[in-house]
Amino acid sequence: MAVAIDWLEAYRAEDLEGLLHLYDEGASLECGCGGEQVIVGREAIRAYWKVRFSEKPSAEFEEFAPVHRGVHFSYRTKTGVVNVMLDYNNEGKIERSRCGPLLPFGES
Repeated sequence: MAVAIDWLEAYRAEDLEGLLHLYDEGASLECGCGGEQVIVGREAIRAYWKVRFSEKPSAEFEEFAPVHRGVHFSYRTKTGVVNVMLDYNNEGKIERSRCGPLLPFGES
């Protein structure tokens, strides 16, 4: 759960390097916010977050639920609530993240 808190704090602070440090080198990011996209690898994730920081800054934390090998939480942006699922590998790094505005809380 600490990774999720670190993730949200890095997002709020727009700390790109701090956020990227949480991801495994070969991690994937699946985003359903404004169209489906799948991004693989830390450098592609870097490019995604550079845009994301300016377009959808994070604001208020909503809900949080631990799940097997990960965590599911939601936060509010200026445009609505975003649901996030982070899956961790054995080293505690994010190996897969998924986000989107339409996922019911608790569904992965």
